[in-house]
Amino acid sequence: MVLITEDMVRRRAEHNNCEILSLEEVSLHQQDIEKIEHVDKWCRDLKILYLQNNLIPRIENVYRLKKLEYLNLALNNVELIENLEGCESLQKLDLTVNFVGRLSSVESLKNNLHLRELFLVGNPCTEFEGYRQYVVASLPQLKYLDGKEIGRSERIRARQGLDEVRRRIRQQEQDYLQKRASEKEEAQREGGEVQRAPERESRSSVKAKNPGFDGRWYTDINNTIPVHEDNKEIQGREEKEKTSCLSSEDQEREFWEKPCAYTPESRLEAHRHLDEKKKAKERKAVKTPKAPRTLITPHGRVMNVNEPKHMDTSLMDVDVQPTYARVTVKGKIFQLVLPAEVRPDSSTAKRSQITGHLVLTMPKAQGEIKMATPHPPKVSKSSNTPEEKTRKGNNQQRLEVDPSKHSGVDLANIVPRENRAGEQTIFYDNFVDDPDVPPLM
Repeated sequence: MVLITEDMVRRRAEHNNCEILSLEEVSLHQQDIEKIEHVDKWCRDLKILYLQNNLIPRIENVYRLKKLEYLNLALNNVELIENLEGCESLQKLDLTVNFVGRLSSVESLKNNLHLRELFLVGNPCTEFEGYRQYVVASLPQLKYLDGKEIGRSERIRARQGLDEVRRRIRQQEQDYLQKRASEKEEAQREGGEVQRAPERESRSSVKAKNPGFDGRWYTDINNTIPVHEDNKEIQGREEKEKTSCLSSEDQEREFWEKPCAYTPESRLEAHRHLDEKKKAKERKAVKTPKAPRTLITPHGRVMNVNEPKHMDTSLMDVDVQPTYARVTVKGKIFQLVLPAEVRPDSSTAKRSQITGHLVLTMPKAQGEIKMATPHPPKVSKSSNTPEEKTRKGNNQQRLEVDPSKHSGVDLANIVPRENRAGEQTIFYDNFVDDPDVPPLM
């Protein structure tokens, strides 16, 4: 049940700096409100009140609004015009598409001397014979009824034979009230059947699971249960199973295609159906939060973690520690345990603008990590025969690194450089000078 709250009114009073005491106009339409309250206490200076398209069944708690000029209650569940005598300044009342069936209740508006416009289109009372004549004669201050101007001649004709019109209106009201009473009983009966349905289903399931619950087998000769009752029970179970097998779309179609009278109860039922459907959709949309990833165990062991991610540089964070490296991209983690201790302060992170590859360079705490190529074949010393010269000209010759100093060729140190602290000088020997190769200029 949605009620009018102070926060709701303040949110609709942005044009008045959220002050509700001096508020003159407020719109509370389409809020599923089921009761009018508090507005006459919080907003005494209110002149315009919009409450259309809600679920309000009664006009109440507005008698303190002495300055109220326009009240819009269209598309609600109002069945009786009442409690508006205190609205001394009321000029326009809109009750379009409600359920006002007691037309004589319009006489309660006689004391609203400033009332000029009244809308009752879409109410059951508008189908009564003599409806317009009765309203025009009962409310002489009106100038417009259902958007149509009331002329002087129409007003004079309405006063003629008013007693007979009033008698017919009373009779039609009684017929309508009897019809409404039967509709309410039917709605209560259907509501009770819906509430008792789970209980009946549970009992039928017990019978289905335990055929001998009453101490007898239904195949016994002395079974006194009539055959037609068994058939009814079986048919009832089959219908329930068939109903349970219906898809949600079929159930939705069945609900909206089921014929029903247009009453406040049916309108409220449709609203609750839509509300339950909306809540079910919201529950499905809520995602269950994922459990946090274990990056480091309680015993201090660092885990290898690799989560799928979109490599966006602006959302990338790199954290290098002495024993592990961690890359976080949009909450996705890639963590790698290093085989040796490194120096985080000397580490660098670079990403290719073409391939998107991220390269982390992490110098060891002792030494450096370098890639090595396989040992090249040795160049042997031999006589310069024509066959050997041809083979030398066709094959590429390579320089050999002293195996005692390096296990592989370091291509970065082929060009001589100045020695730095901690670096090792590479020497090349066993070089054979080929007289057929001209010297470098």
